[in-house]
Amino acid sequence: MSNQTIASRLAATTAPILDVIRQRWSPRAFADRPVPEQAIQQLFEAAAWAPSAMNEQPWRYIYAHRTDEAAFQQLFDCLVPGNQAWARHAPVLVLALTKIAYSDGAANAAALHDLGMANSHLILEATALGLHGHFMGGFEADKARAAFGLPDELQPVVMLALGYLGQAEQLDEPFLSREQAPRQRRPVAAFAFQGQLPN
Repeated sequence: MSNQTIASRLAATTAPILDVIRQRWSPRAFADRPVPEQAIQQLFEAAAWAPSAMNEQPWRYIYAHRTDEAAFQQLFDCLVPGNQAWARHAPVLVLALTKIAYSDGAANAAALHDLGMANSHLILEATALGLHGHFMGGFEADKARAAFGLPDELQPVVMLALGYLGQAEQLDEPFLSREQAPRQRRPVAAFAFQGQLPN
């Protein structure tokens, strides 16, 4: 993908923020280029240093490179068809899970939050390395549970397609239009309130 195309996807912010945050977005088009295992380990190292309640670090990840056909297929089969249509080209698929109880057995109300923090660390590290990822809620958790023999204490939460940017034109509709649509976010004033929420 050209530098011009990448520049056109930068977030248009109303306040200065870190470049790596402006550069992060969720493409569906991935280049046919493998991601080195060393880079994958760097992403998980970034995730390891996310904040977590009681330092439980409840996040867990199962991943596969597309070159490992059997392992990749096992993850791919958990996706809903709409995501399979484009995610099949991603060099890496990841299943993100969280442990929903503390080590002492008590429910961990922060488990989903902590996984989100780890995912945020992971994807920003990926962006800094020139990688991009697309998180997907569109997968079948029950299939994942069966495929990987997951215990009840592990909750499958989201999947991630990861790789280097490809050309938007490789996508069919409706994905092509979504790939090229302008990036939008609610203004800060719509969700951040000093003192209390408005009536």
